[in-house]
Amino acid sequence: MNQEQLNNAFTLFLSLLVEAMPFLLLGVLFSGLLLLFVNEGQLAAKMPKNPLLGAIAGSLIGFLFPVCECGNVPVARRLLLQGVPTPVAVGFLLAAPTINPIVIWATWTAFRDQPEIVVLRVVFSLAIAIIIGWVFSAGADLSAIMQPEIANNWQKPPVETEEFISPLLQSGTYLLAGAEQPIRMDATVMQAQLAATALSKPLAYKLRLLLDNTVQELRELGAVLVIGSAIAAIVQVAVPREAILALGNSPITSILAMMLLALVVSICSTVDSFFALSFASVFTSGSLLAFLVFGPMIDLKSLGLMLSIFKPRAVFYLFALAAQLTFFFTLLVNLYIV
Repeated sequence: MNQEQLNNAFTLFLSLLVEAMPFLLLGVLFSGLLLLFVNEGQLAAKMPKNPLLGAIAGSLIGFLFPVCECGNVPVARRLLLQGVPTPVAVGFLLAAPTINPIVIWATWTAFRDQPEIVVLRVVFSLAIAIIIGWVFSAGADLSAIMQPEIANNWQKPPVETEEFISPLLQSGTYLLAGAEQPIRMDATVMQAQLAATALSKPLAYKLRLLLDNTVQELRELGAVLVIGSAIAAIVQVAVPREAILALGNSPITSILAMMLLALVVSICSTVDSFFALSFASVFTSGSLLAFLVFGPMIDLKSLGLMLSIFKPRAVFYLFALAAQLTFFFTLLVNLYIV
């Protein structure tokens, strides 16, 4: 990679980071609001227990949270930490970047002359989010696919055995509440303990905790966002865009090309419709929809952020299911609708 390519990659990296960081901040703020101002027990109790209804409810919740594919991850993570059913959180995670007023308005502005693009983007995004959320409810032990700090909220109490390992010999930081009662004080447990008492505290106390939680999550998720943006920028420079566009000569390869382009460019869902509009004269309507539906769900930035919730195996399942369903729906558009 020569000096010019490095300069271009650095410029793309900064543009991706500047574009995504405000929405990540917005998502983290919503996450903190859920932690400190929402009764987690009441929230979990109001969510449908039926997996299909839960996936539908989670997908529609995205309409209330105008965040893109960077900001939705902290909110979905907090929902899981509060004990919300997995289909609800997965449905929100996949649908929120598209099913919100800002993105719908932006899509309508870009494709005013093609209203079917706006309608089908919303319909396909909802359908895919609901299906994947429903699929993720099929596992008997969902904690096996989540990161440890998330899985701790799902695991059943351990079965007592004859073998005993002192908690003080395990990883983590502990405080002694009594002679033989060590208490684990990692970040997740501390947040849970603070949230349990925050609802009854004064507003100033809640705001201070909100600030602390925002800084903590920005430090953790922001580092992942930086790495993901760097990877996306390098790939955009290393892979000639002309090589991707050359594949768009048929109903099938055009969809694959635009899905690959969506994965690579990692553009925010609030502005991706204008990016897709530039290809409207060359690519089919199905391939444009593939870009607009698949990109907000799965791109190089969001894949890194999803690893803060799920283990790599689960992220791969999300990627594979979203890709297959997007390809199927948009191929129907190319063959039978447009």
